[in-house]
Amino acid sequence: MTALHATTQRRTSWSVACRRAFLSSAIAATLAGATFSAHALPAAANGADPAASGGYADFDRSMLSGAGQNTTDLSRFEHGNPVLPGEYVSDVYLNNVWMSREAVRFAAPSAKADAVACLSRKMLDQFGLHPKMGDDVAKRLDDPNGCVSLGELIPDATMIFDMTRLRLDVSVPQAYLGVMPRGYVSPEYWDAGTTAGLLNYNFNSFHSSSQGASQTSSYLGVSTGLNVGLWHLREQGTMTWTSGSGNVRSQSHWQNIQTYLQRDLPSLRAVLSVGDSYTDGAVFDSYGIRGVQLSTDDRMLPQTMQGYAPMIRGVATTNALVSVRQNGVQIYQTTVSPGPFVINDLYPTGFGGNLDVTVTEADGHTTSFVVPYASVAQLLRPGITRFDVAAGQLRAAAIKDQPGVVQATVQHGFNNLLTGYAGIVGSQGYGAALIGAAIDTHYGALALDVTQAQAHIPGYSTQSGQSVRVTYSKIIPSTQTNFSVAAYRYSTGGYLSLTDAEQARDYVRQGRDAFATSVTPVVPTIDGVNASSVLTPAQQAALNGTTLNAGSLFTVTGVQRQRSSFTLSMSQPLGPIGGSLYANVSVRSYWNRNGNDTQYQVGYNNHFRRLAYGVSATRSVDSTGHYDNQFFVNFTLPLGSTPHSPTMTLNLSHDDQSGSQEQAMVSGTLGSDNQYNYGATASHSSGGSGSSSNAGSLSAGYRSPYAVFSATYGKGSGYSQASVSVSGSIIAHPGGVTFGQPISDTVGVVYAPGAAGARVNSSGGIVIDRFGYAIVPYLTPYSLNTVQIDPKGLPLDVQLSTTSAQVAPYAGAVVMLKFKTENGRTILIHSQMENGDAPPFGAEVFNEKNASLGVVGQAGQILVRGVEQSGQLTVRWNDDDGQAQSCSFSYQLPAKDKNTPSKAPQQIQATCVRPTMVAQATRSGS
Repeated sequence: MTALHATTQRRTSWSVACRRAFLSSAIAATLAGATFSAHALPAAANGADPAASGGYADFDRSMLSGAGQNTTDLSRFEHGNPVLPGEYVSDVYLNNVWMSREAVRFAAPSAKADAVACLSRKMLDQFGLHPKMGDDVAKRLDDPNGCVSLGELIPDATMIFDMTRLRLDVSVPQAYLGVMPRGYVSPEYWDAGTTAGLLNYNFNSFHSSSQGASQTSSYLGVSTGLNVGLWHLREQGTMTWTSGSGNVRSQSHWQNIQTYLQRDLPSLRAVLSVGDSYTDGAVFDSYGIRGVQLSTDDRMLPQTMQGYAPMIRGVATTNALVSVRQNGVQIYQTTVSPGPFVINDLYPTGFGGNLDVTVTEADGHTTSFVVPYASVAQLLRPGITRFDVAAGQLRAAAIKDQPGVVQATVQHGFNNLLTGYAGIVGSQGYGAALIGAAIDTHYGALALDVTQAQAHIPGYSTQSGQSVRVTYSKIIPSTQTNFSVAAYRYSTGGYLSLTDAEQARDYVRQGRDAFATSVTPVVPTIDGVNASSVLTPAQQAALNGTTLNAGSLFTVTGVQRQRSSFTLSMSQPLGPIGGSLYANVSVRSYWNRNGNDTQYQVGYNNHFRRLAYGVSATRSVDSTGHYDNQFFVNFTLPLGSTPHSPTMTLNLSHDDQSGSQEQAMVSGTLGSDNQYNYGATASHSSGGSGSSSNAGSLSAGYRSPYAVFSATYGKGSGYSQASVSVSGSIIAHPGGVTFGQPISDTVGVVYAPGAAGARVNSSGGIVIDRFGYAIVPYLTPYSLNTVQIDPKGLPLDVQLSTTSAQVAPYAGAVVMLKFKTENGRTILIHSQMENGDAPPFGAEVFNEKNASLGVVGQAGQILVRGVEQSGQLTVRWNDDDGQAQSCSFSYQLPAKDKNTPSKAPQQIQATCVRPTMVAQATRSGS
């Protein structure tokens, strides 16, 4: 399918429709003395004949300037914006939800009535409607020349057309609809995009000098791709260069990170990957694999169906209003018909908070009930299934010999209460199976799973064991205490994960002890204190007599068999005091290591008027029993109230190892799109030994339409540094090659010929280049994206037929968003008839091709766009007797400088001559 771009293909010109709609509004505003006898628009909208119901608006022509001098024909504007019969490519919305863009046929019930939208079998299928209908209606529905309105089939259903926006709004009572989740876009309207090549790049060069020596390090990260249909080839790699003086050796290195071929399979709601990928980590721990993987992609679901939220069921006795509140905030509201109702498209809201549901009946009677809502990562919505099947080689940097691996996992949401999940994984000498369940209750959300694993390590007995994992989440409404995640995992001594087992086998192949813990020093930072103060005797002995000084960096080798792990994240709003208190805890222990790895963090955030501040304390304890305490305080204050006012930030920190640091920073943005940014930082550091240093730095950046640039410079005690960075993208597409800002995996290419300099509003700082193209760097896959062009600043000689486009792309697609433009001269004509009178107000102006270009304004002024350098224009109107009248004139414009855009319309004088006068002049000449 082609992109859902907002083209304007129709049998009568879209620009004509817009001009007529604009004229209708202008005339209505001008005719201050108009009197209205009935509601014309609603009658026309429902397909009724305004003449039959007295639905015309009668205008007092005497209010028009010059109305006594010439006739005026305004009948076509007397019942709203006129809709002429024909086909209109329209955006079709069902109850304010976009459904499709397609050609809709319009027919007029009578000669003077507006044309109304005619239903088709395809539209009924799209809406999920299957109403009962008689033979006569069914015959007219299938007749290419017949016209059936929606109101004939479904009571109170309407179809209202907005000509100026080419939008057809269909309204159907919910009782006649199948439930469609908010944000749903049918897969038949997903856009696969065009054949294209992509390059995303990020370059950085950093130069530093210290104590007479200097070094320059440069980095280039690239992500390249090729799209052909639904197949997407991707490759990601990095290139590094190092050069300098002294002992620094110049070198360069290229590294391939991953290469893969991918294709969407909409029928399975899944993605097929061949090459390098990662397992999803929903059941087993995630790891890299080189092979084939088939896994579901939740992004193919509407955003209202992604993540977990419970299904709400209830019963209404009348047409009722249903409101849903969470933690006192209304998050959903809808109207339901009498009978049972289901709400299954709530947006997920973090880790939950019970839902308070209120049903307000038509007579004012209300009923309320509570739906439990707490969430953990394992929970799925009722009826949703996930799966992941992978086979290939294990990819892990720490494992030299990459073994084969297969894995299969499945998750399914049975109902609001229960989600089940299971999986198996196998590799050379390893196998594991997992089964688990997650539940949502009034007491919180809980997930529990058990893994049984068995591994064969050469030279060791068979390693067999179990791992039990418990995850809990809960918000306590009375105190608003939020236990975001509380997880505990316990593993028996014989349990090994897949990566641990394969790493142990790799150690054995290298002739090393798979499970012995050894400690290797790196570079001591503080001399004079023996390592016995920070290491256990076993770890000290592993150094083979090497002295490790206090504060040294060291690495631990050998597979560490985890015994247990516990993590907790919680937050607590402090109502009367204000602000929020948070705490995080992490504790890990191992079977073959003494001591625990522990970290505690507590913090508080608040603001006083415009001053935001926070304070936090962190204490970490490694397996050697060595403590490190860190304290952090920060303040943020805007220095003004304008959009570009800078912000001042003050950070104060203290660390037992590195001492104290005070840092002050001023930063801000400039430009209409905040495309410029700047910053200045000053800092002071004091070490534990009494030494101190000062440093300062400057930074600046510019986000251009074609790349993002930044630079920094800093200087401190005994050193200086400078860096430059540039990042962006290049896309080769059927129209050429376009440069842009860094892109995501799913992008769009705008094409608006002749609209150079126009801004694309969907992304900051994006403008159309001189070839008519621009890259939209971020699009949400499988969802409806709206991309708009701001015509401000366009030359008068260029017109956009539409300023917005909508598209629902596949993930990884490069979609073309084509905007139709019209190029031509713009002229302001001061016209008069041969007798000196102005042409009738409201008369239409046509070119030689019989295309409507504009209308006659007051005093005979005519503004027309899209004309050639020379030609003939014809003015047409109806006189008081309903007889068609016209006059014509020729024009000749001076040559235009192509390099100078027009800023104002060319003004000309013209005499409009009636055909009878032309004929008489011809006869007299002969």
